[in-house]
Amino acid sequence: MADSQALLEQLDNLKAELDAALEAQDWDALVELNARIKPTVEPLMVALENKEMDPAEVRERLEVLNEFVEAADKSAVKAREEARESLQGVSQNRSAARAYQNVSSGRPK
Repeated sequence: MADSQALLEQLDNLKAELDAALEAQDWDALVELNARIKPTVEPLMVALENKEMDPAEVRERLEVLNEFVEAADKSAVKAREEARESLQGVSQNRSAARAYQNVSSGRPK
């Protein structure tokens, strides 16, 4: 059972790292941590299939991980929307500056 506890601790530690990266909106770290999810969960699933683990403990952790995925998705959508709005603002400012430059330089049309 110590081995199964180690597997659960690995998943808990990964979840904590994921939470910290999401809180910091460190998208690069999230990508790296995301790559570790499958290799961390697979041994848990094998142990579960071999009846070496309590299904309730695994289910609980997987539900928490699923909640994280939903929260991360919402955060990513929000960040993408903020970036889009920011880029639109830059584009509008650039257009306004160009229009002002054309008017102030007295360039004939």
